[in-house]
Amino acid sequence: MTLLFPAMTSEFTFPHTPRPAASTLSAAHGTDLSGRAALVTGGGSGIGLACAAALAAAGAEVHVVDLDAEKAAAVADAIGGRVHIADLADAAVIDTLPQDVDILVNNAGLQHVAPLPEFPPERFSLMQQVMVTAPFLLIRRVLPHMYAGGWGRVINISSVHGLRASAYKSAYVTAKHALEGLSKVTAIEGAPHGVTSNCVNPGYVRTSLVESQIHDQAAAHGISAGDVLSDVLLSRAPVKRLLEAEEVAAAALWLCGPHTSYITGASLPLDGGWGAN
Repeated sequence: MTLLFPAMTSEFTFPHTPRPAASTLSAAHGTDLSGRAALVTGGGSGIGLACAAALAAAGAEVHVVDLDAEKAAAVADAIGGRVHIADLADAAVIDTLPQDVDILVNNAGLQHVAPLPEFPPERFSLMQQVMVTAPFLLIRRVLPHMYAGGWGRVINISSVHGLRASAYKSAYVTAKHALEGLSKVTAIEGAPHGVTSNCVNPGYVRTSLVESQIHDQAAAHGISAGDVLSDVLLSRAPVKRLLEAEEVAAAALWLCGPHTSYITGASLPLDGGWGAN
């Protein structure tokens, strides 16, 4: 059986810690991004929204890129940013996006879950286009500006699946592993120019995609949503809760801060100890 997980609203609530307000993030890390321009893909919701809000709170001018025009416009309006409607599966669209960017957050992505013999090749290809080819083209587009200014931050929102694998997620795992490699090459080439490139590797984040995945699996297996969360998604993580999008954004913001210029080519796991097992 092939499962797709569209965004949906859930009435089920999951345990979580209080979310830090976006306005407090810059103060928490001493990060002043005034005069910097940032571009965030998938900025209309979830991790991308949180990153856009955090960077804007730190003073950056934020370009919000998303396929969903309504969501992107709402985020841009809320943070005083600029909206760009783009289907990143179309390589030609990349040339319409800003070049004069100091901070690039490659976040846009999608998921499809199916056994390898049943995995649709066209879906596999689409996921590579959005999560590998688009980041490559964006990095290629903005690096000249970063090099000219002697400063730049490329932040790739990877995943714990960029470091390890799970069954039925061949396209996602492949794409995230490729993104890790691309990030490292960017780090090596960018180092002489003051440009760092790093991956942030979240475990399961509280997003509409993950919550719908929980409900779909609960229905498919005849168990409760809480049991899916604890016994399936978080079975390998000692910390038994979903990660908050604001926590991922805080890590991205930290990588833009004044004390991280020596951190490059790294992968920062936010996995609740998953990698320790």
